[in-house]
Amino acid sequence: MNVETPPPTPQPNMAQRAIDSATDVSRTVEEIDAALKLALDRLQLALANAQRPGQPLSRLRAATREAPLTSLCIAFLLGVALARRR
Repeated sequence: MNVETPPPTPQPNMAQRAIDSATDVSRTVEEIDAALKLALDRLQLALANAQRPGQPLSRLRAATREAPLTSLCIAFLLGVALARRR
């Protein structure tokens, strides 16, 4: 019985492994970039909708322009209240 051993498969050298790693990282960065762009577009759309007249951000902006010191005090007290809860 004559059993031949299969020829050894060549292992990738260090340069090939580095190129493969760089390609994988490049793909990952591209996927993250696309996801961030999509999230940014959604956020911009949500902010644009919230800033239309009559919406909450529009009302908050108007109240802040009318009484900036009062708005600052309320924001400070909210920050203190939230900080104490944690």
